[in-house]
Amino acid sequence: MDMLDAISKPANSTGRVLFASLIGTTIEFFDFYIYATAAVLVFPKLFFPAGDAASATLQSFATFALAFVARPIGSALFGHFGDRIGRKATLVAALLTMGISTVMIGLLPTYAHIGLMAPLLLALCRLGQGLGLGGEWGGAVLLAIENAPPGKRGLYGMFPQLGAPIGFFIATGVFLWLTQSMGDVAFFAWGWRVPFIASSVLVIVGLWMRLRLTETPDFARAMAKHERVKVPMLSVFAHHTRALISGTFATLATFVIFYLMTVFALSWATSKLAYSREDFLIVQMVGVVFFALTIPLSAWLADKRGGRFAMILATALIFVFGLAYAPLFMRNGMAFMIVGMCVVGITYGPLGTVLAQIFPTAVRYTGSSLAFNFAGILGASLAPYLATWLAKTYGLAYVGYYLSAAAVLTMLALLFKPEPEM
Repeated sequence: MDMLDAISKPANSTGRVLFASLIGTTIEFFDFYIYATAAVLVFPKLFFPAGDAASATLQSFATFALAFVARPIGSALFGHFGDRIGRKATLVAALLTMGISTVMIGLLPTYAHIGLMAPLLLALCRLGQGLGLGGEWGGAVLLAIENAPPGKRGLYGMFPQLGAPIGFFIATGVFLWLTQSMGDVAFFAWGWRVPFIASSVLVIVGLWMRLRLTETPDFARAMAKHERVKVPMLSVFAHHTRALISGTFATLATFVIFYLMTVFALSWATSKLAYSREDFLIVQMVGVVFFALTIPLSAWLADKRGGRFAMILATALIFVFGLAYAPLFMRNGMAFMIVGMCVVGITYGPLGTVLAQIFPTAVRYTGSSLAFNFAGILGASLAPYLATWLAKTYGLAYVGYYLSAAAVLTMLALLFKPEPEM
């Protein structure tokens, strides 16, 4: 099918588009969460020298951060081809890069077998995950919103976002099932590898669905008008600098709260608050249900009142939640997780649509992906590490202050966000 056909009669059915965007981000976040969970529960014990448990955890968090360094590189690489040759082929390549890296982690030998090569290979696979992740999210969001009818971009744009709670729920459920169905010896010997290797099934489903897609109407129209730019990344930096900076900081608080509610919360609860691994995984699974329920609510609000309004409201809630973070966490872990995950859902629902709208079609894949992943470096890559350091040095309350400070920066970015391009 050529570009004119795609313009006149989009071949992608609504169900196919939404499922393809949803399955990709579900795989993305499943892969990411199983690494995040393993970075807390498994890697400190198996991939780093025995000794100080706190140091091993911090080293494990450092490998967790590597993917965020690689993600902007993936954004530039996959964004270049996504804006030059199309969304479909690029999404397939990003999914393969991410999936292969994840499966390889499940096959790695541990420190006991190959010494220092173990953490080095783990870091290499983590970098591969980051490259694929850098190209996945932006493409999935564009696949949804560039096929959306007028007035429903928020609704369509929420489907990639729903992949986050679904992927989290599956990943947490798998780890919970493994820890409940086998003893620690079996779990650390081989059980932890199961979710990494099993992710190949999701990748196959995602590839099958994406290979059946045609190009998005927005991209087809841009190509028919000869709007393609030679080097999209350079165009973003040269001509859309304000949008890139604004989009990065508008996303900052979303990343910070997300990783403080997932990676850091799991680590702190199981090491300092006397929760067992199984108990807190159940708490997180309950929380993620509320995460999923609030995403459609915020997407509906974005279509009714605008994405900026929905994000400003969400950011104000993040600021308030930061002030209550420590007392609520220490008093009632379940209430803490439910309230926090509701706030995460409210900020996460309209995020993809808001970011995509500030860039023109010709550089939209690159621009939105770079903004999202630069925010990941600032707001997520060091969040578990910084939060652990703050909590141990100054107390848990300072983790909440860190979250509130991020909300202030995001609020300023939203107030000065450029007008939508679409």
